[in-house]
Amino acid sequence: MSIRQVVRTLLLAALLGGMPAVATTQLAVDLSGLARGSDAVVHGVVRRVESRWSGDKMRIVTDVEIQVTESLKGQPGGTVLVTQPGGRVGDVGQVVHGLAAFTPGEEVVVFLEKRGARAFRVHAMAQGKYQVRRDEDGKAALAVPEASEALLLDPVTRKPSQSARQPMSLVELKAAVRAALGAAPKGQTP
Repeated sequence: MSIRQVVRTLLLAALLGGMPAVATTQLAVDLSGLARGSDAVVHGVVRRVESRWSGDKMRIVTDVEIQVTESLKGQPGGTVLVTQPGGRVGDVGQVVHGLAAFTPGEEVVVFLEKRGARAFRVHAMAQGKYQVRRDEDGKAALAVPEASEALLLDPVTRKPSQSARQPMSLVELKAAVRAALGAAPKGQTP
């Protein structure tokens, strides 16, 4: 290897070493955009999270079954099946950065895109999931946006930006979704 090749390699390594290591880049979506861009929006409880090999045995996918408590948009039925790339089967794992993570028993509000007759995926990856956290008596509920390691870009400038999504009460989240969809609020308590 010539001295010129060594210098070139070292220079390239130094330049790449100074760049942030982000595997996923996506446009930031606000709550109104999430609501309008989704085929369905549901409030529910995660019943099952199960990884499996895809039909072609080339990749791993994870199925998330959510028992629907309330549908805020669409008519997805009593349960929805969310399928995402990645997961772990035996000793083999595949990771897709920027996706929402789910845990059985977790209460969530998710913004969904149809992926077939009965299957969905989370709209805008992790941006399309809020975890519902309740206080000790179970009455007050806070909707907390899912954290994501994806690099978010401003949809207008295409420059890196921070998510504007903030925790809010579940009542406020549902009202914001309904307002974005132009629907009258229901007289239900979360």
